[in-house]
Amino acid sequence: MVMNALESPSTRPYLIRAMYEWCTDHSFTPYVAVKVDGSVQVPREFVQGGEIVLNISFDATSSLQLGNEFIEFKARFGGKPRDIMVPIHRVMAIYARENGQGMSFPVTDSPLGQTVMGMDKLASVPSSSASSPTASEQDDQPVPPTPTRPTLTRIK
Repeated sequence: MVMNALESPSTRPYLIRAMYEWCTDHSFTPYVAVKVDGSVQVPREFVQGGEIVLNISFDATSSLQLGNEFIEFKARFGGKPRDIMVPIHRVMAIYARENGQGMSFPVTDSPLGQTVMGMDKLASVPSSSASSPTASEQDDQPVPPTPTRPTLTRIK
């Protein structure tokens, strides 16, 4: 039996786990950029322009699960513990805070039809810190999401 593209399982959760492992293996801080809608469970007061950037490093999270359907963890925002749940299909990008290398993904309304846009360095991620709080009080401030979707630039 042959599967068409709409029936085949998404590669997105596997690529997110691979980038997370690459970040942690090289002592980088993995961040995910998320397009927020009603299916995303995050502190709404930290959402800017319909997006949020989350630090998913070991130091910033507790009980992190990078599943095939959801990214789930506990984190502190402004000193207050929160349960976070992000559907995989709402992840716009995963990247290393220190150098911006990572992957971006198209955001879909459903988990079907997810393809990878590319890999390398995220060009739209500023390298400076922002004033919004991070998922960890021990860490630097996260890079705020841009009002537009992240784009990739190949660095050779």
